[in-house]
Amino acid sequence: MNPIESDIDIWDDDITVDPYPTYAALRELGGVVHLPKNNLYAVTTYDLIRDVLADPESFSSTTLGFNPMVNGALQGTSLASDPPMHTQLRATLSANLTPRALRGLKVTIDEKADKLVAELVATGSFEAIDSLARAFPLDIVADLIGFGGHVKENMLRWGQAAMQVLGPLNHRTQESFPIAGELYGWCSSVTAADLAPDSIGRGIFDAEARGEIPEGSAGHIIHQYLGAGVDTTIASIGNIVALFGRHPEQLELVRNNPELVPAALAEVLRYWTPLHIWGRTTTREVELGGVSVPAGAQLGILLGAGNRDPRHYDNPDTFDVTRNPTDHLSFGYGPHGCAGQGLARLEGHAIVEALARRVKSLSLGEGYRIPSNITRSFEELQVLEVEAA
Repeated sequence: MNPIESDIDIWDDDITVDPYPTYAALRELGGVVHLPKNNLYAVTTYDLIRDVLADPESFSSTTLGFNPMVNGALQGTSLASDPPMHTQLRATLSANLTPRALRGLKVTIDEKADKLVAELVATGSFEAIDSLARAFPLDIVADLIGFGGHVKENMLRWGQAAMQVLGPLNHRTQESFPIAGELYGWCSSVTAADLAPDSIGRGIFDAEARGEIPEGSAGHIIHQYLGAGVDTTIASIGNIVALFGRHPEQLELVRNNPELVPAALAEVLRYWTPLHIWGRTTTREVELGGVSVPAGAQLGILLGAGNRDPRHYDNPDTFDVTRNPTDHLSFGYGPHGCAGQGLARLEGHAIVEALARRVKSLSLGEGYRIPSNITRSFEELQVLEVEAA
């Protein structure tokens, strides 16, 4: 049976800014919907998204982007590889991101978050994206990988561009290619000596020297820290502030019940998924959700549609910090589940906890998002007034 078709453009400006009505409409059409304008098959329901992400033999990551230029540039990275190469590269990427490896960072991250939030609350009003959502993770990742100077100054530009170029060959992608090229160029030329001793970045070069990963792949792995992790974390922290401002009763719940911090972050990630769309390609003709998808077809995985699937979550359009959706899809699933999710959780938990401790209520300006191919985040979010706890 052939899938139902829809004439929407999944990268239409209005859809990328507010995709949830479109996600709901596509979900109602079917678990797999053909989008001829984008030359892809959208996967819309929770269970089918998990099925795809769990099966790298049938659904390859070698073309996770939506244009041939970026897919070519990403070859040899763990992000755009399948087992067994993926398994080897992923082991080194993940070695420094396990809960045990990150345990020592928790105190530092918590302290930095609390200090930053306390300073912002003391001002009475602040712009939440530049001063918190961007400042915090950029600082953490720079220290983690072990660089400073011009690299730290360019991290935001580079991270945003690295995500934009995963999209189709629209104007956003084309404008971002030169900037993403700067990141790629730096990662291709960086050496161990450029990175601080005892940093994770230096440790990746040590693993390459020991032969644990292929020669020349250390830079690819560092590229993933900068390219895949920064922009999504920025989006998530902006969403935390916005959702607590719009739902003061939920902030009060966390303030009165600090044990809800992990559940609150999980609900933020489920309710407003940082990633709009992610790619896979079929390695053979497959039946997915009762419809036939040809070999070599590009899939567009709508993680946010899965996270609001009413077949899986009760009242999915309600933001509820007591829900505790630990099985949300925002970190992916299966062998390619986000390698940096442990670090992202540490950062997110630290911000939720600091806000709950320091803030009684937030009065927000309108805030705005700009169209973006892959990451859905606030560009600006003014906290007009903050009542300290």
